[in-house]
Formats: sequence, structure tokens, C-alpha cells
Amino acid sequence: MPAGGKSGPEKLSFGFREVKAEDKQGLVNEVFAAVAARYDAMNDLMSAGLHRLWKDDFVAALNVPKAHAFDVLDVAGGTGDIAFRILDRGGPDTRVTLADISPQMVEEGRRRAAARGRLDGRLQFVVANAETLPFPDHRFDAYTIAFGIRNVPRIEVALREAFRVLKPGGVFQCLEFSQVDIPVLKEIYDAYSFSVIPAMGREVTGDGAPYRYLVESIRRFPTREAFAGLIRQTGFSRVSHRPLSGGVAAIHRGWKT
Repeated sequence: MPAGGKSGPEKLSFGFREVKAEDKQGLVNEVFAAVAARYDAMNDLMSAGLHRLWKDDFVAALNVPKAHAFDVLDVAGGTGDIAFRILDRGGPDTRVTLADISPQMVEEGRRRAAARGRLDGRLQFVVANAETLPFPDHRFDAYTIAFGIRNVPRIEVALREAFRVLKPGGVFQCLEFSQVDIPVLKEIYDAYSFSVIPAMGREVTGDGAPYRYLVESIRRFPTREAFAGLIRQTGFSRVSHRPLSGGVAAIHRGWKT
């Protein structure tokens, strides 16, 4: 501890690096600004194409009603993959607010929504920070976040914001990369992650560095049990997690009671 009894500046992980807390969000923003136009290619590389099936499973688990209004906040919603699926499953009174801190990702989402004819009042886009959401208390029926929570500098703060903006009875649902449970699969996935993904990212986008960060960020993310503990500590009840594809990813859920 420095002289005078004061600790040094707060440090947070950025992949395998330690960076100043105030610098992490800017570094993460740079990563997603670099890959916004290649978002599908990025996810295909990170998941070997399985992310499409996982997202279908994730939205099916949300059980979006068709017969009555359902208001969803999709945080780190990127280019609309989850939002479009929710609207496809919901009824005419289903609405999604897509919030992402990256203006480039939001702009890509708007472009895709326009191409799909989805700018019809049921979907709106907001540039917003998961740690300081610009919405009132008790606003949404569901909060979804897919492959975004591990990039938030302070996960506990984002979880508290999720709890705040949900209505009583609202559901928090998160899809995130996880820890592989099968030893042989883990060895194969680690080799693929650290050797193949950055190299292919460099070929696809011209820059492998964002992909190396994304791989490293997965390894620094809490275990399923530890993350479930954070969700419970926030105040959510009926907390659960379900691994996908041998633990490559997982769906986490909790309810605000």
C-alpha cells in the first residue's frame, strides 16, 4: 500500500491485462467499434457457428407472450440478433428497447432493422451504458443480455441496474460464454480459441487483437456458480443456470420478486 495508507488506482481486467478502471470501457468500446460491421462473422468465429442455435434457445426460454403486452430491454443488444428473435416470437404488443454503449453497434442494428422492415415502433435503439441505464425504475417485463455482461467493467453495478429497471415479477436472462465441462473438449476449445480465432479474425477483419481480447475475456469471466451467486446477491430469486454445448456457453436466469 502506498505511503499514507491509500491504495493505488482501481484496476480491472481487460482480457489478461490489468488496466485502470476508468480506461476499461474505452478499450472495450474500441473492440466493438472495430468489429461492428463484422458482428456475425465475429460470433461465428467465437462459437464455431453455434451462437445462432444458442440464441434461438435463449429466446425460446424467455417464453415471450403473444396475447398481451411484453416490454423487453435488450442490453448490449448490438446489431439486433436477440431483439429480432424476440419480436418474431412475440405478439403485436411485444416491444424491445435495444441498448448498447457502442454507437457503431447501434448504427449497425438500425441498418439491419431497416433492411428487415423492423423500424415499425416495436423496436427502438438507445446508446446507453449498462452501469447507468437511462430508464425509470420498474419499467420492463424482461431484461436480456447476450454475450455482453463480461465486457461490462463492473458486473455488480450492471446487475443492480437490471434489478432496478425490472418490474416486480420481471425476469433477468443472460446468455454468456462459460467454462467447458468436458476435459477433452476443453483442450480442443482452448487450442481453437487462442490459436485459430485470433488468426481467423485477422484474416476476416484485418486485425486479430479484438478477437484475442474477446477470447481472454471469456477466461476471466466468473464460473457459472460464481456468477449465479452475484445474481442472487443483487436480490434476484429462483436463480438458475443451464450449460449449452458442454459448457461452452450458458443461460442464466433470475426473477425480481
